[in-house]
Amino acid sequence: MKMHFCIPVSQQRPDALGGRYTLYSVYLDGFLFCRVRYSQLHRWNEQLRRVFGDCLPPFPPKYYLAMTTSMANERRDQLERYLQNVTVDPNMLRSDVFVDFLKLVQLDTFSISTKKASLDIFLPNGRSIPVEILTSDTAERVLEVVSQKIGLCRELLGYFGLFLIRFCKEGKLSVMKKLADFELPYVSLRSSEVENYKVGLRKWYLDPSLDSMLMDCRAAVSLIYMQAIQDIQKEWARPTQAQRQKLEALQREDNQTKGTLLDMNGPQQTLNQNLELRFLYSEESRWQWFVIYSRQAFLLSSCLKKMISEKMVKLAAENPEMQIEVPEQGRSKKYHIQQSQKDSSSFLPRTSKITTAEADCVLGTVEEEGL
Repeated sequence: MKMHFCIPVSQQRPDALGGRYTLYSVYLDGFLFCRVRYSQLHRWNEQLRRVFGDCLPPFPPKYYLAMTTSMANERRDQLERYLQNVTVDPNMLRSDVFVDFLKLVQLDTFSISTKKASLDIFLPNGRSIPVEILTSDTAERVLEVVSQKIGLCRELLGYFGLFLIRFCKEGKLSVMKKLADFELPYVSLRSSEVENYKVGLRKWYLDPSLDSMLMDCRAAVSLIYMQAIQDIQKEWARPTQAQRQKLEALQREDNQTKGTLLDMNGPQQTLNQNLELRFLYSEESRWQWFVIYSRQAFLLSSCLKKMISEKMVKLAAENPEMQIEVPEQGRSKKYHIQQSQKDSSSFLPRTSKITTAEADCVLGTVEEEGL
């Protein structure tokens, strides 16, 4: 599945020889990821082709004469599509050529050198735990360091992820995005666009039945229990009165295992209408568009794709003779299935470029409040 890369703006900069070059601002899930030149991306594409051959998407061609405005806009759109399409292959996402380049451009964009640093990881119970890392450590590596410190079983790392969490007034907070495996959490927090943000540890699966897979690990149980409590306290989950009473009784008994297994799906309400997420839903051969207005449209889109991925895994387990490939960011799982699956969630074509990623919206009219 494609990642939410976009290039809403580009800037002309003078070079050392008196000429000019274009600097592209690349956003990932609505946040500034890096600024990069065409020549850097071109060299990166050549390195990738030496490893992966012709399976890469087409790269925008070089121009040897001055570009017109329309040509410059076309190149920007082509680079954007290239970044979206090159991330479809999970093997490429985990390759050294892919990860090393993106690490470098993130560090360069924010003028950060590789050095030792301390990073606070926010837990669902409100505490933060400091971990010693390198500024160039990816989210995947930082998650490994955190898991070792809290005693989380290594084989359960795929059930958890690092997220950017925005802290507002009066103790309110919003989960804004999941950090991709190749993102640098230390660098992400240094962006001027993420003031009052922290990196948080949360579970990264949406099927409640998967809770049972984590029950033999005390640290995993503690994490999903803390998150269940937080979700109710922040009114992100709306349990019935009977469920709330049961949970309170389990809290008094300090019974974390049963507390994490409560089914607490609830309605969402309204947040700022900056972005919109659209998806097409079919029931009994009737198709209908749904639209959610939210600043967390990128996160919701990721969650929707995660739900599809988990559903496919279940389908494959129930039908072992069928074949299906379920791509995850940085991971690839293959199963057997006959019919191909199509992702019905996507971003609308952008009609104009703006200085933020607000125009890069995904898909009739439901509103929700912050997670």
